[in-house]
Amino acid sequence: METTITTIAVAGVASAGLALASTVVLPAVGFGAAGVTAGSYAAAWMSSYGGVVASGSAFAALQSVGAAGFSGATYLAASGVAGGAAALLPQWW
Repeated sequence: METTITTIAVAGVASAGLALASTVVLPAVGFGAAGVTAGSYAAAWMSSYGGVVASGSAFAALQSVGAAGFSGATYLAASGVAGGAAALLPQWW
């Protein structure tokens, strides 16, 4: 029973962390709904690419999430992964 509660708690924290990242952290560093914010950390990172960002790169993924947010499926998948990891925690300690 305790493992089930831990699993649910970790999955919930993972989901909340994704929500926080997509709505607070990413815009704070310059990945916004309108694109990269001028003068931000994201803008400095983008300039290090020479203004050309490769498709599939970490920057491109963050820019996409900053512009559109995470989908419901992403939240569910992250919760499942976190829950599965939490179920294994007792075996590791």
